[in-house]
Amino acid sequence: MPHPVIHTEIRSENPDATREFFADLFGWKVASEGGFPGYTFIDTGTEDGPAVAISPRQGGEDEVLFFVAVENVGRTLKRAEELGGTIVQPVQEVPGVSFGVFADAQGHRVGVAAN
Repeated sequence: MPHPVIHTEIRSENPDATREFFADLFGWKVASEGGFPGYTFIDTGTEDGPAVAISPRQGGEDEVLFFVAVENVGRTLKRAEELGGTIVQPVQEVPGVSFGVFADAQGHRVGVAAN
């Protein structure tokens, strides 16, 4: 299975201000509401590239993440741990997708997702 980057998220303490900043900077617009309050998908003006979302924090800090397509999120997180990484956000389920976040051995955070 190929493993493309399929989704990016900006997780912010103040998602409204973050949306306004990127709207002013790049002309991005809210395309639709996501699966929980404050989570929005963004229209970046092109159909190419990964999906983009701006959301409230899902941990203690603001962050920008990209998500890689995988067949099984749980197995991928376990393999990341075996390779010296750590699980930052265990498997989560929202309608139509499961996802999680790990940090590699150097601390770089990366999301993985499966339909």
